Amino acid sequence: MANNSPKIQDIPLEKIMGDRFERYSKSIIQERALPDIRDGLKPVQRRILYSMFLDGNTYDKGFRKSAKGVGNVMGNFHPHGDSSIYEAMVRLSQDWKLRAPLIEMHGNNGSMDGDPPAAMRYTEARLSKISTEMLRDINKDTVDEEWNFDDTEKEPKVLPARFPNLLVNGATGISAGYATEIPPHNLAEVIEATIKLIDDPDATLDDLMKIVKGPDFPTGGILQGASGIREAYETGRGKVFLRSKTSIENLRGHKSQIIITEIPYEVNKAVLVKKMDEVRVLKKVEGIAEVRDESDRQGLSIVVELKRDVDAQGILNYLLKNTDLQISYNFNMVAIADMRPQQVGLVQMLTEYVHHQEEVVLRRSKFDLDKAKKRLHIVEGLIKALSILDKVIKTIRASKNKSDAKNNLVKEYKFTEPQAEAIVSLQLYRLTNTDVTELEKEDKELKDQIEKLNKIINNHDTLMNVIKTELQEVHDTYGDKRRTKIEAKVAEIEVDTRVMVASEDVRVLVSHDGYVKRSSLRSYQASDPSDNGLKDEDYPILDVEANTLNHIFIFTDKGNLIYRQIFELDDNRWKDTGSHLSQDIGLANDESILKAFVFESLKNDGTFVMGTDDNYVKQVSFEDLLPGRTYKSRASRYIKLKASTDNVINIEYFPTSVAENKLMYVFTTHSYASAFPLSEIPIVGSKAVGVKFVSLKSDDEIAGYFIEDKNNTDDRIALLTQRGSYKQMKLSEIPITSRARRGVLTLRELKTSPHRIKLVTDITGKEQLVVVTDTNNELIIDQKGHQDADRYSNGSFILDPETDGIPVRFEKKDITNPES
Repeated sequence: MANNSPKIQDIPLEKIMGDRFERYSKSIIQERALPDIRDGLKPVQRRILYSMFLDGNTYDKGFRKSAKGVGNVMGNFHPHGDSSIYEAMVRLSQDWKLRAPLIEMHGNNGSMDGDPPAAMRYTEARLSKISTEMLRDINKDTVDEEWNFDDTEKEPKVLPARFPNLLVNGATGISAGYATEIPPHNLAEVIEATIKLIDDPDATLDDLMKIVKGPDFPTGGILQGASGIREAYETGRGKVFLRSKTSIENLRGHKSQIIITEIPYEVNKAVLVKKMDEVRVLKKVEGIAEVRDESDRQGLSIVVELKRDVDAQGILNYLLKNTDLQISYNFNMVAIADMRPQQVGLVQMLTEYVHHQEEVVLRRSKFDLDKAKKRLHIVEGLIKALSILDKVIKTIRASKNKSDAKNNLVKEYKFTEPQAEAIVSLQLYRLTNTDVTELEKEDKELKDQIEKLNKIINNHDTLMNVIKTELQEVHDTYGDKRRTKIEAKVAEIEVDTRVMVASEDVRVLVSHDGYVKRSSLRSYQASDPSDNGLKDEDYPILDVEANTLNHIFIFTDKGNLIYRQIFELDDNRWKDTGSHLSQDIGLANDESILKAFVFESLKNDGTFVMGTDDNYVKQVSFEDLLPGRTYKSRASRYIKLKASTDNVINIEYFPTSVAENKLMYVFTTHSYASAFPLSEIPIVGSKAVGVKFVSLKSDDEIAGYFIEDKNNTDDRIALLTQRGSYKQMKLSEIPITSRARRGVLTLRELKTSPHRIKLVTDITGKEQLVVVTDTNNELIIDQKGHQDADRYSNGSFILDPETDGIPVRFEKKDITNPES
């Protein structure tokens, strides 16, 4: 008894999965998602066109229900869901997606607003006129055929395609490991380039690009980037920018409006209008009054109405940069060539198409030749029969039946079997003299046709001339003007901040612990200035009035620089704490804000001076610290610190014009002080460490420094030691030497408990000097109560570190300005 149990194979799961996925991938790559390089169609599109052709659903006949066409495709050729077939059919009819729609559809076939088409039971469809060129001569054995999914009917592997549809209508699709994005092109240009390639098979890409300037989208627009187009045509990949066609129209009352008449390819118009209106509602741009979609049957029209006396071009630039009014388009020209996906350029596309047409025309010519020869054979037999008509009739009448008559004609008069069949099937009215003349005329025409077909088959130049002639006919019938304008250079879009932000004076605060905010002057004036929302241990580094269009540079003691425009700071009430910088930019736990500066513009010629506690100093030009593209998410470095424990002590900024008159005064903990011209500090890059500050002893370090004008002889120095001793002295006590010197002592050295400089600053006598300790105690120093001392004095005690706390900083308040 035979064993009918199934055979069980022990195969690893990895191998089975790999094998099955490989089959699946090959299927969707070759038979679903990617177009054929010859006719530019995916299988479902090809099946739709062929099925409608078989059904006689052509442009010269009435429309038929789309559901009927979808049903025929699904039942005969494409065993997939009806929704995917109908979706492909609808796309083939949408004139805003295809440059030359292959299907005409009555009813709602969707819109540029992303509206879905009506159900297929409501719409009607038929092949468009240009589709006949895709299918022409398909019944003349011009292309290979294969059995359909159930082996009941044959379907073409490719269509004859009398024009390069892959370039004309483009393609888009995603498969396993591959994707394609081929833009539509102008039919006239593509055909002219094809004819050029036929005339000169060695034509270069540059030769063809003199004809095909670039894509020609059905929605028009302006395409920018000649280099991107050339790269795409050469390699199959490239990037260009596609922007809307816009104009600015001036209205009465100092008003204006932006009119958009063409938008980028495959941009959803309704979404675009919504996004532009959100810009108005959210007040990202000041000056937009209304956004309206005025599109009608006359064409697309979007109107952006503006308020009085606004910068229309600035607003347009903002919309181009921040909405889909301008998009980047990425070529990824992948098609099935030689049964495998390939990334192809313009020359290869047209070359493959020409080869396809050579095969189509050659096969058609052989088909027509065979048909003409068979017909000529019949015509020659009929002419011969009519010349001996009486004998033929006599023989037929003497025969028993049709079969006997055929045999007798073959036997007695040397007719062939096909000729005998034609003779016995001849109707009596064909025996007139007129018919003899028609047969002789047909005989001549058939011989001429056979001669021409033989030339086409046997002479390559003749064959190519036929292809050129047929291409020219399509060009003359269907060619139209270019819709997309090509511009060689990509226009830079510069958005003026004044367009986005209303100019407003605000109060800006930056704290030592990293809290920042801006408050309206109304909120600031309605509050107690000291009630700034900061914690008790925190204090302001910057507290000034500024404009929303100003720029702020925030420096940390760890070498990080944070840039913002004032309007980018969170808007808070003055009583609120504000937002912490670490919410946007990562800062170290022990990192604090050292200085902050506000500038009206980013075009300054000054320098920043910075010194570190590990004895380095340098200058950095303003332009070297300009913000980069990622300034919102990461801080930039303004100095290189050698060790993680090193800190920047202080930062000052000076315009170049005044830097020559400045002196640097630097003090060490062991009370050494030196002064030298600021010009001795080199201007280096932001990544540099700097140069040696002063000559330090091994156990000494930098206590502080400040910069003074050479002419400020009346200014003084204020010193505070770790023991709480305060001392004032004149600037002239410090001799001016050069950089990297040790300097002179400014305190008398004691054998026990020597004084060490804790704080140092310059004073003018016009400020209130306050000492703040680590216990948050504040001590106001009466400058008039302290006489100027010499370098050998240790000053007088003003606080007890054990009870009052260790001094941590000086605060200076301008007594001429109460708000400070």
